[in-house]
Amino acid sequence: MSNSIVMGVDIGGSHITAALVDLDTRKVLQDTWTRNNVNSHDEVDEIIQAWTEAIKGAFESLKINITKIGIGMPGPFDYEKGICFVKNQDKYDSLYGLNIKELLAKALGTSPDRIRFMNDAACFLQGEAFGGAGKGFSRIIGLTLGTGLGSSVYSDNMAIDADRWNSPFKESIAEDYLSTRWFLKQYKELSGNVVTNVRVLVALAETDPLAAEVFRQFGQNLGQFLNEFIATENPEAIILGGNIANAYDLFESSLHESISDEFKEIPVFKALLGEEAALIGASSLWYHPEEVEIVHKH
Repeated sequence: MSNSIVMGVDIGGSHITAALVDLDTRKVLQDTWTRNNVNSHDEVDEIIQAWTEAIKGAFESLKINITKIGIGMPGPFDYEKGICFVKNQDKYDSLYGLNIKELLAKALGTSPDRIRFMNDAACFLQGEAFGGAGKGFSRIIGLTLGTGLGSSVYSDNMAIDADRWNSPFKESIAEDYLSTRWFLKQYKELSGNVVTNVRVLVALAETDPLAAEVFRQFGQNLGQFLNEFIATENPEAIILGGNIANAYDLFESSLHESISDEFKEIPVFKALLGEEAALIGASSLWYHPEEVEIVHKH
């Protein structure tokens, strides 16, 4: 078995997804996808067990021994040492202060130095830069637009969480204007009607001018937010992911109109990899390991 095959893992608040990735082709091996629901309020042993089953399942689907593992993990977390500091987030309280790298390695019957962690918000951009819409660019900013606002910056072969969801914007913070809840609130204000999600608005936008207007306003907000982000980070490209990015054609023109003239040449791409981005991003921690370790030492 090629030593370019490594494991990519995405850990969320209620699930774990795992699959093997070929670092040479930068693609997920489709037959190895494994998903498990996880009760993040469980005790330590149950959580580690659920994660272990998913990871082992993905390895067993190719009948190979456990190789290297890259994991996208929500923070706060010491990604170098593998220690979890998540608390008061309604998930994983039982893991607080524990060395997850050692617990997982023991449960998997492998060595802790075969497991690497990365911030889950950065994994999306890492994956898109490594094998998706951002391939070939060396400096990128990424946004995930959905229930919340994720933001990340990629440079020196490594993506980091930019943590701009709560940056001051208009009357409050950025996430209040760039997430699902803004769409639902704004449409209700304009039309008096209640919708349950952005997908419903996408369908309405074809025939309902008020739904179309909400997307236009969203593009304006996004452009204004990006102007400051671009000025700070000086990217060569911008990548938009998350469920709202699937409706990019509905806000693309108003976004470009509200981006400053000096930044209009910077391309804006819709993410290409979907769910695979996080797995490819996490697994790419094992691509050129010497570079990854140099970056971690800063």
